Amino acid sequence: MPGHIDMHAHFYGGGLVDFLSARAERPCLRPAPGGGREMLAMNGAFPFLPAHWDPDVGLAQMDAAGIERRMLTFPGALCVDVLPVAEAAAAIRGFNDHMAGLERDTGGRLFGLAGLPLADMDAAADEMRRVRRDLRLPGAILPADYFNTVAEARLLTPVFEAANETGALVMLHPGPRVGVPPAPPAEEFAQYRTSAVALQSQLSQVTLTLVLSDLMDAFPRIRWQVVNLGGTLPFIFERMEAIARHRSPDAPFPTDRLRRIWYDCASLGPRALEAGVALYGADRIMLGTDWPIFREAPGDTALDPAGLDDEARALVSHGTATALLEAVAADAGG
Repeated sequence: MPGHIDMHAHFYGGGLVDFLSARAERPCLRPAPGGGREMLAMNGAFPFLPAHWDPDVGLAQMDAAGIERRMLTFPGALCVDVLPVAEAAAAIRGFNDHMAGLERDTGGRLFGLAGLPLADMDAAADEMRRVRRDLRLPGAILPADYFNTVAEARLLTPVFEAANETGALVMLHPGPRVGVPPAPPAEEFAQYRTSAVALQSQLSQVTLTLVLSDLMDAFPRIRWQVVNLGGTLPFIFERMEAIARHRSPDAPFPTDRLRRIWYDCASLGPRALEAGVALYGADRIMLGTDWPIFREAPGDTALDPAGLDDEARALVSHGTATALLEAVAADAGG
């Protein structure tokens, strides 16, 4: 069987180290109290290790985990993409250039989703077109906070138009909107209340915005990827169907529209993966690691223990991602 394809990982190199080291306010890099460096991100600080910026460390981990290819993304949750354009645009552009070079240098084992300077939507749209037509990257990452409501999502219309023109892959990943600070962590048990329960709930809202609005119809050439299996939807969609049956029987919940989106299973396990496959179909689900935040082998922790048949297992491992990436590559340039 071919090696796994990891469709959800992040990269903090490509010029971001120098950019963040020169900043005095979050997001920034600073000396850690016990030595080394730490990243002061919008939602807290974490040790900044070679795994975050050195592709060779990631390639070694891929070899150990049986991962053949990995999609690295601009670190959207870091919030560089929502800084003022005059401050961040050059760094974002340099990162995107670096990702194109990294794909060439690794023979395609590493490839990437771009960042966009979202404080200026016209500039962000121009960068999306450059990313697709000149750099030939698959697409870009966008902050999930823009998808809490349809009205907020429409603020991204220039970017959607550029992505639609060029047949881009758009990953929706937790991150704030321009000018709106991230929600503070929960006062207690934040690593669970904020990083698991609240995060998965928000991703459900994101998926609902796509499914219940006309965005997918208005921009049919965009391939939408929602991270972490689209939040809690695999576990609550039956309740939503029941709500519709009892409260709006002439307008059933459009469960079938969930299959117009692609999902990764980053940082989730075999029971969640089984539920996701049952709802969306294995041809809509891809492996993800959330490297380097999580560093486990997705085969060991999610795919291998899951009760899937061989066909579904192969699709989640690499088949779904391969088909998606081939379609995106065929659309490049628009």
